[in-house]
Amino acid sequence: MDMEKEEEKESRLDIPELDLLEAELEREQYKSRYGRVLRSTAFSLIVVAAVAVLIAVLVLPVLQISGTSMTDSLQDEDIVVALNSNSYKTGEIIAFYYNNNILVKRVIASAGDWVDIDEQGNVYVNEELLDEPYITEKALGDCNIDLPYQVPDGRCFVMGDHRATSIDSRNKAVGCVSNDMVIGKILFRVWPLAGLGIVK
Repeated sequence: MDMEKEEEKESRLDIPELDLLEAELEREQYKSRYGRVLRSTAFSLIVVAAVAVLIAVLVLPVLQISGTSMTDSLQDEDIVVALNSNSYKTGEIIAFYYNNNILVKRVIASAGDWVDIDEQGNVYVNEELLDEPYITEKALGDCNIDLPYQVPDGRCFVMGDHRATSIDSRNKAVGCVSNDMVIGKILFRVWPLAGLGIVK
């Protein structure tokens, strides 16, 4: 009889109290919730990063300017945002592929237009003097094309704002830019912060 009582007492000692069971259950539920939240957060961050990369590559490419061919409008090492677009007009700045590099120049004329440049660097499009408030010094520059020059179909004629040093459509080495080479038009400068704003 004493032996049975002893066994019953031991079996009661083996059963955990209700408070301990509830505490353990709460801990397990917390770990489960924490794991779900962590996985959900990681998944959300991956999705956001993927979307940001896609937007940066396909819609709003971010580019760093290299060189001085676009001074004073853009400086060496400026960081700019472009809008992926095949629609651009005279006066807009575009980025385009050239020999595995990305160049940034200003659109001067479109397909079918006639471009002429005199010795002083005045630019004429279809015999009309182009108003260019964005340049500080005119120059004929490195020009080895026959002027006046008609822009071929599906292409645009581009020039850098720093006319004396820019190698652009005035030179046969670069020539006119085909539409499929264009990355997009430059919209904003994001760096340096002092120059933050719309690029004109």
